[in-house]
Amino acid sequence: MKKPNPYMVWLLSIVMGFLSFLPSIIISASALAQGHAGHTAQPPAAVEKQKAAKPQATQPAPQEESVEEAPQVEITPEQQQLIGVKTVKVALKSLQKVIRTVGRIEADERKLATVNTKIEGWIEKLHVDYTGHYVKKGEPLVEIYSPELLATQQEFISTLKWAGRQTGTAQPPDAAHSGHDHASPAPAPEPVSELQKMITKDAAAALEAARERLRLWDISEKQIKHIEQTGKPVRTLTLYSPVSGFVTQKMAIQGMKVMPGEKLFDIADLTTLWIVADIYEYELPFVKVGQSARIILSYFPGRQFSSRIDYIYPTISADTRTAKIRLTLPNQGGKLKPQMFTNVEIRISLGKRLVIPESAVIDTGTSQVVYVDRGEGAFEPREVELGLRADGAVEVLRGIKAGEKVASSANFLIDSEAQLKGIKPLRRLK
Repeated sequence: MKKPNPYMVWLLSIVMGFLSFLPSIIISASALAQGHAGHTAQPPAAVEKQKAAKPQATQPAPQEESVEEAPQVEITPEQQQLIGVKTVKVALKSLQKVIRTVGRIEADERKLATVNTKIEGWIEKLHVDYTGHYVKKGEPLVEIYSPELLATQQEFISTLKWAGRQTGTAQPPDAAHSGHDHASPAPAPEPVSELQKMITKDAAAALEAARERLRLWDISEKQIKHIEQTGKPVRTLTLYSPVSGFVTQKMAIQGMKVMPGEKLFDIADLTTLWIVADIYEYELPFVKVGQSARIILSYFPGRQFSSRIDYIYPTISADTRTAKIRLTLPNQGGKLKPQMFTNVEIRISLGKRLVIPESAVIDTGTSQVVYVDRGEGAFEPREVELGLRADGAVEVLRGIKAGEKVASSANFLIDSEAQLKGIKPLRRLK
């Protein structure tokens, strides 16, 4: 057998190797040509991933909200009946706040008067000789003898006589002289000198000054006129009551010496009285001037009086944390007396509000919790935000809605069961 040519064997192996790689070269060339034509050549795997991601970009899948399940405590109907569970429906109701306090009757300060003297002297006669005496306006209280006042009256009388002499006019001429010649004109009256005019003016001024001194010492116009007519001084000065009322304080004693400015009597008009009551600090925002109030006294069993708040005092007592309010009450028949105690009741309408009983709320110290009846023996603990409190009801601002039911009794036993099972309320104050 003829031996093969080595050169031919080598050439044949090169050709067979080339033919085995030819398909891969053709595929690579075609992909390279496509990439040059569109300038966006991508590997086939990347193209397929991009096609799969494109629908997710245009239509994102909705995210599922994580809803926390409300905690509930199970109390079977038999257990509810056994422990006495009661529920009440949350509803809008008219809320009325009642403020009850204690008041004290006092005299109307606008109708108080004091009587004193402006002169030094001695009490010669006492017309009102005991405390509690009722006097009318203009009624005499006391007569005071004063040497100083007596001297002033004497001076006034002397000034009065001197002024009367100085104010006389010049006599007209004699009638005989005027009858001699009717044709001649009548002679002119003698002119009053300037000196006489000045004397007359000074006399009138001195008289008025003396009269004014008497007025300043509380001598009435009637007494001054009596002195002018009689020309005799009044021995004693009589002091009269400036108002009608009761003598609440009497310092005047028969025969005692009095000094200028010394108080002799205090007189109070008790036809109208004040009632001063205390209101706690937290109740002040609900109290307004003009609100009506009901007054009850133990002195009148079964009887009520109506009044209105006419003033709120501007300060608060540091000890009691209360402010004072004032009411005015007519004293019909004079049966009401200062320092009597009264019960004061003020009713305030707060309008319609979402309310629940106060017994339905459990105060944990940091929050207020109610147990909402979810039906079929399930109770959900829920935190609430509360507002006003009045007459055993409390306003709910956030946490529950109208129509829901809450446990109003035995809720402490429900809360104990929830605490044993580790059930805590969710905070949903919206």
